[in-house]
Amino acid sequence: MEIDLGKLPFDLDFHPSSNLVAAGVITGHLLLYRFDVDSQPQRLLEVSAHTESCRALRFVSEGRAIVTGSPDFSILATDIETGSEIVRLENSHGAAVNRIINLTESTIASGDDEGCIKVWDTRQRSCCNTFNSHEEYISDMTFASDSMKLLGTSGDGTLSVCNLRSNKVQTRSEFSEDELLSVVIMKNGRKVICGTQAGTLLLYSWGFFKDCSDRFVDLSPNSVDALLKLDEDRVITGSENGIISLVGILPNRIIQPIAEHSEYPVERLAFSHDRKFLGSISHDQTLKLWDLEDLLQGSVQNHSATADSDSDGMEVDDGIEKSSKGTKTKNASKGKNFSNSENFFADL
Repeated sequence: MEIDLGKLPFDLDFHPSSNLVAAGVITGHLLLYRFDVDSQPQRLLEVSAHTESCRALRFVSEGRAIVTGSPDFSILATDIETGSEIVRLENSHGAAVNRIINLTESTIASGDDEGCIKVWDTRQRSCCNTFNSHEEYISDMTFASDSMKLLGTSGDGTLSVCNLRSNKVQTRSEFSEDELLSVVIMKNGRKVICGTQAGTLLLYSWGFFKDCSDRFVDLSPNSVDALLKLDEDRVITGSENGIISLVGILPNRIIQPIAEHSEYPVERLAFSHDRKFLGSISHDQTLKLWDLEDLLQGSVQNHSATADSDSDGMEVDDGIEKSSKGTKTKNASKGKNFSNSENFFADL
């Protein structure tokens, strides 16, 4: 299935329990569609959410609302039934909001263009953590729920690990040669995979984030803008040449290209709630819904245990690893006043 958005999209997300998909576009609009196997997707909402582009979005509150972020510095919560504004935080960040992800049932994280990551608690209805962990834009984030660690990648070429329990930037990698654009955790939490501007996949061992333990260069020279974990051994990549590929990790190999966006860069990837569909958005202004079973039919299914090729240890180092250029870690105190954030999630 293909949805013509008519505008350049920046992010997409699927409803946690229904066949609904949302997209944020360059005009600042939030678009919501219902899809089904046997019919054409139907647009349910078109909301003028922001005065500038809608760069980031996620379903929250069990799918009853959508939270969006924008270069206009605001974060907006929108009711999906009515399209009405629930609440808007005008100055959520001091710079453009570039990324939003879900952490737990009651927390989300947002990242901005100046390298700041904030965690919002929907129960306390406030910002509970602030991490100034990067010098450039936050390109992607992922969450390790068992250890309460929030990982972020940035245009400054580094990977950060933020500890939500201690409210500190626990560690930060050495500077890479180019921008880090995407990140996933694989191999049952033992490996962190980062996609880069040059198309190289950097593999970090958990607890040893200062430098990568392995590099996979077969996707070069096309940047890897999106990563989506399929299982512990395979990841789906979206590249600037429009190719969506299935890639094996340790052993590292391109299993096969599985889809494409006609040479237009792939911006984001996501699974539907039942994992029957893979969603992708691209600079071709389309949102495509791929039948995941059909895409994977020709791939080699190998779920046998494979030993990691690198020889570094797996013990977690909880100390701060400082990069060669140093790390800015201005951690917010719990008593800090976050302006309009106090009642941000009051009605969600």
